[in-house]
Amino acid sequence: MGTLVCFHAHPDDECIVTGGTIARAVHEGHRVVLVVATNGEFGEVPADLVAGETLVDRRRAETEASAVVLGIHRIVWLGYSDSGMTGWPQNELVETFLRADLEEAAQCLSAVLQEESADVLTVYDWHGNYGHPDHIKVHQVGHRAAEIAATPAVFESTVNRDFFRGLRKMANDFADASNTNSINDFDPDEGADDGNPMGMPASEITHQVDVTAFVKQKRASMACHRSQISDVSFFLQMPDEIFSVAFGSEWFIKVGDSQPLRKGWLFE
Repeated sequence: MGTLVCFHAHPDDECIVTGGTIARAVHEGHRVVLVVATNGEFGEVPADLVAGETLVDRRRAETEASAVVLGIHRIVWLGYSDSGMTGWPQNELVETFLRADLEEAAQCLSAVLQEESADVLTVYDWHGNYGHPDHIKVHQVGHRAAEIAATPAVFESTVNRDFFRGLRKMANDFADASNTNSINDFDPDEGADDGNPMGMPASEITHQVDVTAFVKQKRASMACHRSQISDVSFFLQMPDEIFSVAFGSEWFIKVGDSQPLRKGWLFE
């Protein structure tokens, strides 16, 4: 059995693009460690915070609940401040992950990789899936940390732009016009936070990981992040069968692998 370290930018990122992979790895007997770069201070602030509770408190509690659902063995918080979206004033704050020294941050992550004798590390694709500054920094820091720790395998989690384009086209024939949060509202070809379209084309992806057996856990882990993913959200409004089609696969680019897209697994 091996150890998988999933490096993510914010509380709740772990469930969306790697939740099924995490649950599958745990099910198969692997150790899974979640490393979260930021505290997520600039997420949605729920109306039901109690006296003395901060958004950071709530998001950490939600992540811990998600970790229980997915079976994550350990959570490591690097403790950087959320950088906000591209162009936000928060981008300039010195305590943000965006402004963190690359080598210093990589050393923090590499210490975890070495302590855990990590076999596999997941990061994001080159533009962080949708251009968020903290996601891009995860890509940069993760690659450098893997070099320092000599981690054997690095996978970039991504979104298969071609797959979701086809899914959206199919959904156009069946969607309820009154459902404004349907799959039709997600256009993978629109410019995201950095102006680039979401994810990567299938031609640049190496691995399609089958997580069909774990979509219920994935969805339940998403539901743990109630402050950020509400009952009327894009994700949780989907009928079960549509959710299974949309999220029954997770997509990765294995660093150093030039083979075309195929069904595979992180522990091969």
